[in-house]
Amino acid sequence: MQANRLQKLLEFLESEPNDEFVQYALATEYLKLNDTAKALEYYEKLVANHPNYTGTYYHLGKLYEQLDRKEDAIKIYQQGMLITRQKRDNHALSELQSAYNQAAGLYDDDDDY
Repeated sequence: MQANRLQKLLEFLESEPNDEFVQYALATEYLKLNDTAKALEYYEKLVANHPNYTGTYYHLGKLYEQLDRKEDAIKIYQQGMLITRQKRDNHALSELQSAYNQAAGLYDDDDDY
């Protein structure tokens, strides 16, 4: 089933090579298939070529964390927070802020508030 989905996405990409949603879907699909190198490639291309596609920043940051690239994760969360502030996308900003705080060690999940 996943191979079929991947094949369909690759076909979509062939017909629409600049479609950021298809690129994002491919990155996500490769991540599901545990192909982190391909997922990373697509997420990084998205940030470089479609910086306003805000959904990318959270997932790329999490992938960087998974790959023990904490400093890269923190930088990508910061970049995403800047973009989401400019776009007034408060939901995405909140998710990125939370991921950033955790990666940067600014608060502990065990804190009782």
